Amino acid sequence: MSAPTLRPPSGPAVSSRPAPALLRPSGLTWTVLRLHRAALLVWIAALLVAAGVLTWMYVIGPDALAALAPCGSPPAGALPDCTVLDAISTDETYSTWIRLVSTAVSYLMFPVAAWAGAALVGRELEDGTAQLAWTQSVSPVRWLAAKLAVPAAVLTLGTTLAVLLDVWARRDGNPSLVGDWYDPEVYASTGPVAVAYVLAGLAFGVLAALLLGKALPAAGAAFAATLVLSYGLRAVRPSLWPTTTITGRAALDLPRSALELGHGVVTSDGRRIGNDLACVGSGTSARIRACGRSSGLSDFWATYHPKSHFWPLQLVESGLLLAVAGAAAAAAFTLLRRRTA
Repeated sequence: MSAPTLRPPSGPAVSSRPAPALLRPSGLTWTVLRLHRAALLVWIAALLVAAGVLTWMYVIGPDALAALAPCGSPPAGALPDCTVLDAISTDETYSTWIRLVSTAVSYLMFPVAAWAGAALVGRELEDGTAQLAWTQSVSPVRWLAAKLAVPAAVLTLGTTLAVLLDVWARRDGNPSLVGDWYDPEVYASTGPVAVAYVLAGLAFGVLAALLLGKALPAAGAAFAATLVLSYGLRAVRPSLWPTTTITGRAALDLPRSALELGHGVVTSDGRRIGNDLACVGSGTSARIRACGRSSGLSDFWATYHPKSHFWPLQLVESGLLLAVAGAAAAAAFTLLRRRTA
């Protein structure tokens, strides 16, 4: 008796071909993410911690603002009628934590620069894995493009999220709680300059690694270059946008939100004398005017940046940083082409 013939079950045919490449991570992008998955996990964890802290700050924000309000005047022999006695320390907690997060976002460029110089590019050049990749149908230009593009996308997305959460947690931006807009950490963590600084640090790290070819020296050089860039731009920041100058009594009482750059007096012959506010302590307006006449002064002046200059300053500085980052990236590609021609 012959054995029965086995036939495949009827129904739709099942293909044994692998899934299309678009449905699974592949290529240089996946290689970069997998190779630096430890840094990626640390980055994700840091963002989650920052998001948790800032969400908590947003929740306790009303109590922190209430803690700044003065208590009412109680009747004789009664306790102060103050509904915020239980929240007296809330404003300190709020200010401390939100400034810690702002500081971390402001100085994120430094660890990014060091990591890019040491781990992202420097170690591969030092160990020879980059040269090996160039022999496996991956051109040096494509390799460097992936090394720049993938971290740049991840860092841009994460830093933007951190900045938006920081702005959201500040609520009305009361400077008594969160600092003035022109404070270095506040300024750098609440606008697009945070992203621009991070991208500049990344570009500096890659360029330093290609120049030195060693991980630790490249990390140090990238850190130092980013430090010089940061403090250099901070020094010239007030000059990036035209200032506002006013004269008269208003120059003696600028608003809290004004970034004062200079003040002084105007003499009777029209000369401006800086850093001199003679007669200010004379008392009433009449006495101030009388003192001014007897001292040969005719007016007061002050030069400052109002709060409305925040966005012009941010955009100009971001443009400069992106130009520097682009120049560093272009220099890195030029150097790589010459060495691998």
